[in-house]
Amino acid sequence: MTQILVVEDERDIADVLDYNLTNAGYEVLAAACGQDGLKLARARKPDLVLLDLMLPDISGTEVCRALKDDPNTRGLPVIMVSARGEEIDRVVGFELGVEDYVTKPFSMRELLLRIKAVLRRQSPKGEVSGQFLEFGELRIDLGAHRVWVREVEVELTAIEFKLLTTLHDRQNRVQSRAALLDHVWGMDTKVTTRTVDAHVKRLRQKLGAARDYVETVRGVGYRFAEAPLAS
Repeated sequence: MTQILVVEDERDIADVLDYNLTNAGYEVLAAACGQDGLKLARARKPDLVLLDLMLPDISGTEVCRALKDDPNTRGLPVIMVSARGEEIDRVVGFELGVEDYVTKPFSMRELLLRIKAVLRRQSPKGEVSGQFLEFGELRIDLGAHRVWVREVEVELTAIEFKLLTTLHDRQNRVQSRAALLDHVWGMDTKVTTRTVDAHVKRLRQKLGAARDYVETVRGVGYRFAEAPLAS
């Protein structure tokens, strides 16, 4: 059964989430503070984390950063849930690597749809690897959702992986931010196209020596290089 870790200190919201997620067929793990959430995430490796931004001990931002910095948990998809809906809060969340950002008060029906969308983007269990793409310093295993730069594996989130492969598939064709948002996220995320910028920034940081394969076309969007740069 798919496990969802809910890190939420407001009891009434936690109870509503537990009830609706359980009815939707998920197994719910619950934590009322950030430290307990981190312990549960590391011990149980849930399929998804619903993370409140404002927690009584440490912030959801700190929890998310700790999860993404730990090799054992950085692959866990995170949906940030917060009463703070300003654009800067969303952008910071996406820069940390969250898969989605939901503002309180939220529609339970919409939240369930977003959860399904995020889970759908994760690598299917049991999928056979061996479908490789190679481009200069970069090697991509499409089946296993794995990426290497100069033979060193790079840990990407599901969104980052889809962003990279989308750009690669449309090599040397400029992709607008709106087009990428529509194709990669696949639904109305109620965020601006700055979401794409935040993810591209993180993707480039992780790609290191291959970062320049993702090119910025000023005022338009992004494209994948036509050919690897000379060493």
